[in-house]
Amino acid sequence: MAVNYKEAGVDVAAGESLVQWLVSSKDGKKHYQNNIVSGIGGFASLFRADFRSMEKPCLVTCTDGVGTKVKLGSQFQRYEPLGQDLVAMCVNDLICCGGMPLLFLDYYATGKLELSAAKEFLLGVQKACDASLCALVGGETAEMPGVYSHKDFDCAGFAVGVVDEVKALGPHRVQEGDCVVGISSNGFHSNGYSLLRKVFAEDTEKWIDYLLRPTHLYVALMKALLDDQVEIHGAAHITGEGIENVPRVIPQHLAWEGKSWPWPEPFLEVQKRTGMSNSEMLRTLNCGVGFVFIVPSSQVDKVKSISQKQEFTSYDLGRMVARRKADEEIIGL
Repeated sequence: MAVNYKEAGVDVAAGESLVQWLVSSKDGKKHYQNNIVSGIGGFASLFRADFRSMEKPCLVTCTDGVGTKVKLGSQFQRYEPLGQDLVAMCVNDLICCGGMPLLFLDYYATGKLELSAAKEFLLGVQKACDASLCALVGGETAEMPGVYSHKDFDCAGFAVGVVDEVKALGPHRVQEGDCVVGISSNGFHSNGYSLLRKVFAEDTEKWIDYLLRPTHLYVALMKALLDDQVEIHGAAHITGEGIENVPRVIPQHLAWEGKSWPWPEPFLEVQKRTGMSNSEMLRTLNCGVGFVFIVPSSQVDKVKSISQKQEFTSYDLGRMVARRKADEEIIGL
């Protein structure tokens, strides 16, 4: 029996149409255009790097996905927020070392390429790249019938940035007495959805607007703090495992003496429905805090003021203290 690629389920023309739409798109601020030698549409992208202002420039790389939140996006045919989720999950990780993103690439895989859905998703990616001060320089769209059912899809993101090694943030900078400042999340972000889809299975439509809120982008906030010469010692993106992300930027001789903060109502609803303890909740979901800065006490007011200008709520989350025993990372939460 004669059969061609399209009849087998792969529409090459649709894929080419999507690439051309993205190349010709007028949306976005197109950051780093003078540095992009070749971008979307080729086999690879070329970026002219000029880091002469840095003493020891280091590339920073991150990759991530959106997880099972994509199931809700496809079910309710809302794709643009997931595009922001994808960018956010990568660039929010990248800035934790004090770097700034330069480039972003995406991977979008589906059973059958629906141009309207893919365009909406990529529009979300494009807008989030603009808001994160980086350039979307390429990606891949894969149509894989038999691997994904008709409306199912998955995505992955890849970010490249730069940091001056002598200014990089991390455990080596964090000191006893430093304060922990939490920055508000925008909801559940992109973690815990294997649990959340079960928790809200009976009334998903009632909660869908909150469930599909896109992950906050924290790049512009980090840049504003650095531009204002705020002294930052450490930063943590609160993703999977919740507050357990913070010890990743704490040196071995210190522990975090934490303070509680008010949880948004949807997180309290999850706790009510699941019976999870406070400790389980804090180690599963972000519970209203999406990013954390560790700074000297003298810098706390600056962090709060700049965060407020960018419409974030900030929280006093405690301080760094001497560790009393080897397995003591978090105290009081």
